[in-house]
Amino acid sequence: MRERFAERLTRCVLGLAGFGSGIAFFVQADIGVPPWDVFHQGISEKTGLGLGTVLIIVAFFVLLLWIPLRLRPGLGTVLNAVQIGLVENVVQDLLPAPDHIAIQLAFMCAGMLCIAAGSGLYIGAELGSGPRDGLMLGLNARFGISVRLARTTVEVTVMVIGIFLGGSLGLGTFVFAFGIGPLVQITLKLFRMSPSAVHAAEAEAQEQ
Repeated sequence: MRERFAERLTRCVLGLAGFGSGIAFFVQADIGVPPWDVFHQGISEKTGLGLGTVLIIVAFFVLLLWIPLRLRPGLGTVLNAVQIGLVENVVQDLLPAPDHIAIQLAFMCAGMLCIAAGSGLYIGAELGSGPRDGLMLGLNARFGISVRLARTTVEVTVMVIGIFLGGSLGLGTFVFAFGIGPLVQITLKLFRMSPSAVHAAEAEAQEQ
């Protein structure tokens, strides 16, 4: 059991590192970031805080919304709230800002692959859903709102707010929105999750 937990924790940490790195690639590509990160980027622009720092702050605010939904965070939930933002700050500082569209597209593709691989590892660890995903599942369980409707409503809302705050909407936003589901399905199978977890995660990915 201890060996299994160590393996799951390692997968979780590596997955979250990949997710944070992927966001940094999207930001440096400068051709649009994922929907939630339009919101994070907008807050960053207005406050002067690093994007990763904003990710952490927003994650904990979202966790407060878990209380009325009677959700319990797991170890992976807490790690998600903290680690992705920390990694994003570090990696964004290390990456150059490309000035050619071919390199920007390469950065965007690298971001997609990092986030997809990170998601497969993190979800496969089964140590608790992330703050934002847990919110969608909680709305579904508590009020019967479909995961698709909850996700779409929340993501469109935060994205629109982010645009008004100065977040970057562009090609990368739409590539992520339509491409991340199929890619995560592939990584879930590559990382050999338990059959029941694969089925549940694939269903959620298809609803994005």
